[in-house]
Amino acid sequence: MDMTIGKFAAAGGVGVETVRFYQRKGLLATPKRLDGGRRYGSEDFRRLQFIRQAQTAGFTLEEIGELLELDAGDDRERAREAANARLIALETRIAELNRTRDALQRLVAECSSGKSGPCPILQSFGL
Repeated sequence: MDMTIGKFAAAGGVGVETVRFYQRKGLLATPKRLDGGRRYGSEDFRRLQFIRQAQTAGFTLEEIGELLELDAGDDRERAREAANARLIALETRIAELNRTRDALQRLVAECSSGKSGPCPILQSFGL
């Protein structure tokens, strides 16, 4: 695998500026120039995929940087602790979203019940 930054970014599903941003944050290395351009290889691509998957899991860029450092040092315990902390945060957020959904479902039912007067949805949001 030997790609220019444009092809590398496209293959990773990000923009060129995102690749450069990750480089400035120290998450991706900036390859040396070869034959007038920088070339990205399979290890760069693996790292980019890791960054994207970790973001999808809800890790911040700072946390992703820490996970990448752990990957280099094989510190499984710290990696597990970081993933467990993220899991707890996700479970908390899911519980919050479920409560919000339930409340909104009740408001929708109240608003569609055919009663007259102000809509309870608008009232609940302070209108």
